[in-house]
Amino acid sequence: MSPTTLPAGPEHGHVTFLGAGPGDPGLLTLRAVEALGHADVLVAGHEVLDVVRTHARPSVAVVNTDTEASAGLASGPAPGTGAPQLTVVDGSSTTAGVPAVRDAAHLVMEAARGGRRVVRAVSGDPGLDAYAAEEMLACAAAGVPFEVVPGVAAAVGVPAYAGVPLRDAQGADVRFVDARTASDRCWTEVGASDGTVVVSTSLDSVGAAAGELVAAGRKPDTPMTVTVAGTTTRQRTWTATLGTIAQTLKQAKVLPSPEGGRPVIAVVGERSAAAQREQLSWFESKPLFGWRVLVPRTKEQAASLSDQLRSYGAVPHEVPTIAVEPPRTPQQMERAVKGLVTGRYEWIAFTSVNAVKAVREKFEEYGLDARAFAGIKVAAVGEQTAKALVAFGVKPDLVPSGEQSAAGLLEDWPPYDPVFDPIDRVFLPRADIATETLVAGLIELGWEVDDVTAYRTVRASPPPAETREAIKGGGFDAVLFTSSSTVRNLVGIAGKPHNVTVIACIGPATAKTAEEHGLRVDVMAPEPSVHKLAEALADFGLKRRAAATEAGDPVTRPSERRPGARRRRSTT
Repeated sequence: MSPTTLPAGPEHGHVTFLGAGPGDPGLLTLRAVEALGHADVLVAGHEVLDVVRTHARPSVAVVNTDTEASAGLASGPAPGTGAPQLTVVDGSSTTAGVPAVRDAAHLVMEAARGGRRVVRAVSGDPGLDAYAAEEMLACAAAGVPFEVVPGVAAAVGVPAYAGVPLRDAQGADVRFVDARTASDRCWTEVGASDGTVVVSTSLDSVGAAAGELVAAGRKPDTPMTVTVAGTTTRQRTWTATLGTIAQTLKQAKVLPSPEGGRPVIAVVGERSAAAQREQLSWFESKPLFGWRVLVPRTKEQAASLSDQLRSYGAVPHEVPTIAVEPPRTPQQMERAVKGLVTGRYEWIAFTSVNAVKAVREKFEEYGLDARAFAGIKVAAVGEQTAKALVAFGVKPDLVPSGEQSAAGLLEDWPPYDPVFDPIDRVFLPRADIATETLVAGLIELGWEVDDVTAYRTVRASPPPAETREAIKGGGFDAVLFTSSSTVRNLVGIAGKPHNVTVIACIGPATAKTAEEHGLRVDVMAPEPSVHKLAEALADFGLKRRAAATEAGDPVTRPSERRPGARRRRSTT
């Protein structure tokens, strides 16, 4: 691969050793997010990068310490500046004049010596990472300034997400053991204690760790919980005893991750009993825990909806089904924008983020900015549209207090009053396929409406092959259809969802279109709102979970029950 040249940083480099927590990006501290936002170089393993990378600047140089390829660093003056320049090279061999560097400490030091702000992110907390400690000592010896940003340790965060308290009112001792480096003396000490033991281990070594504790004096019937992929939506927890945990994991057909992954956290002690976990398992009992939900929208359009799905434990996957293009005849839009400037309108109403974008682009074409909205009342159909307006420099005068839709906007829209409203006209820039609900409602309130096509919606390009296969093969647990066009377009660009996939529709018209395409509709929103649709899906998932529990069956996701398919083996 070609080298990446990093911009020059401050005269003296600086290293931030940052704890990324056990896996959930929401557990990053505010200080960690701040440090990531100022980093020139980000050094971390691939799983940690998944957690921290979104908070770094787009220009940050990312170095994956887990890659099998060599990583090369070269320092020299930046062209034309005299400031030091750093080059990162990823490849299977060295580049001429650039030595291969495999040691993370050397990597961090070289980047810092080049005057860069380096963030060295590690899983959990840096204070519990032996390699981070060595890198800190190397910085101290070389006189490179550094700081430490603590993170949530896996040994504490994972049990909390598994619903396993480590202490109770009796205040029993809690011992922490890393089974991968523990000595015989360490096992003897924790075995002699009757307190809680938190063991960091690997999945294929859980049985051996249990055996060490039994050999050291713990009773074989001592309760033990084992959690894999803790704090992520892949988390799974098993409850057994020291004597039965190996058999329990074997029967569950749990396979170790081929690349190792994050440590498995086991909690041993009387206070980690199954009855307690059943009451306190708040994370894995979320209504859509682990469900892969397909959202047929762009990431920008689906932002708040995807956040809502994540709060239910789901993993949203955005797939755009439409693309936006300029209108075929731009003259109508041009006349409307000129009318906006010359005082033709009392109101302008935005019903989508795309409408805001279309008007903003037309403004930029004419050399206008947000000041052109002076004296005009601005309405937004919902929060996302309002945010797009604020980013443009416009604070909307009207956002629905209730449902975020055309109907909700009409509920709050004032009727035309010739005494208080000098102009009776509304500019409505919309898509070419928009419904007439808003136009008809505004006319009924006494307003004249210029309904202008600001953009066209066309079918999007097909998603990647992997996504298409997941849609047709039952890899998704649910699909949210927010309009009839999303049904038609998704089937057109990716194929029909598998019959095990839960189909959720925003209303009767969308449900009818889904049925016409041979889909079984499982969930319908009580109101035409994407957030009500997500709530309805969560309620469906909750009832499904409760039915399985009541019947004594294991709680599974829809994608785990494919008729005629071989049962999938769990992996971490």
